[in-house]
Amino acid sequence: MTPKFKRILLKLSGEAFSGEKGYGIDSQQCLNLAKEIKEVVKLEVEIALVVGGGNIFRGEERSKQFQIERTVADYMGMLATVLNGLALQSALENIDIPTRVMTAIPMPQIAEPYIRRRAIRHLEKKRVVIFVAGCGNPYFTTDTAAALRSVEIKAQVLLKGTKVEGVYSDDPFKNKKARFYDKLNYMEVIKKNLRIMDSTAIALCKENKLPIIIFNFTGRNNLKKIILGRRIGTLIN
Repeated sequence: MTPKFKRILLKLSGEAFSGEKGYGIDSQQCLNLAKEIKEVVKLEVEIALVVGGGNIFRGEERSKQFQIERTVADYMGMLATVLNGLALQSALENIDIPTRVMTAIPMPQIAEPYIRRRAIRHLEKKRVVIFVAGCGNPYFTTDTAAALRSVEIKAQVLLKGTKVEGVYSDDPFKNKKARFYDKLNYMEVIKKNLRIMDSTAIALCKENKLPIIIFNFTGRNNLKKIILGRRIGTLIN
């Protein structure tokens, strides 16, 4: 089995960590994520991740809800991604996958500072690298962080794991007639206002010709199937 990609970046939302509860960190869900990632590691694919923090704290929403200054709320959201990153690191290391957490906000007692060359070196040594704290700046989403890190580490593809099969014209849970797209170009995503990723992330991928695959990460071995060349989810290029 020959992998189609040798280096990938996987973006996981905070929801991926919460399981059926919908909030917080579910230990079994973390283990499930780790097992899916291990299947890719076995193929000797270099894998980096960017994790969200919406299962703990979502900056933009909480800013409005609790009247917290947006900048402060965004930093709180970045700290939430650190919690998820450390939880995933523990789950991976418990099944013997060497891992490094790298943070955009310096916190040396907890994680390594993000340094591009060091991140690439970890990947070359077949360590899973988990990027946390977004871009380190407020007003930028973890989608933008995922696009930025993908370009910086020269990933061949940006994979975004969701709870649906790919990109739809509307929320498929609310609208049963929502249309599924198996392929889109970057401008279609922006013009149709599909909201699967923010426009800054899409524009960055477009500028650097980085393909994006949106897929259902809850499907067993979906990640491995994509790495092996199966068409799953929605391709944006």
